[in-house]
Amino acid sequence: MSQSRQGGTDERRPAPPPREADDRQVTAVITAGWAIALVVLVAIRHSLPADVRWWVWTCAFGLGMGLFGLWYVPFLKRHRARLAARRAQLDASSDASGVSGAGGASGPAGGSDAGADSGYVSRDSGSNAVSSTETPGRSTKS
Repeated sequence: MSQSRQGGTDERRPAPPPREADDRQVTAVITAGWAIALVVLVAIRHSLPADVRWWVWTCAFGLGMGLFGLWYVPFLKRHRARLAARRAQLDASSDASGVSGAGGASGPAGGSDAGADSGYVSRDSGSNAVSSTETPGRSTKS
């Protein structure tokens, strides 16, 4: 047995920070996949049975949604960055004045997750129970 199991002198290393994916790159790869599928299906459309020709429209729609996503993702990121900056500014100003928001609580249970003008109110009670709204297609009723 190793020293860490016997004596417990080894400490666990801290978890690495979470990594965020490049949303534009992910969207671009998926959009390219839809484009390739569309080109292939258009090339062989005459040999496809009539009941599966709707696949061509599925690929066309996927390509269109991917192009929309390539336009929308940067807009969404900028909007979220502006909200985070506004939230940080509000937190800094409330800390400087000595006033804490939401009765001194912050985070999911405190309700101060978003800027004052966003209208967001957290419903997180701190419970580990899974709500039916968090698991689509499953009901909590017996």
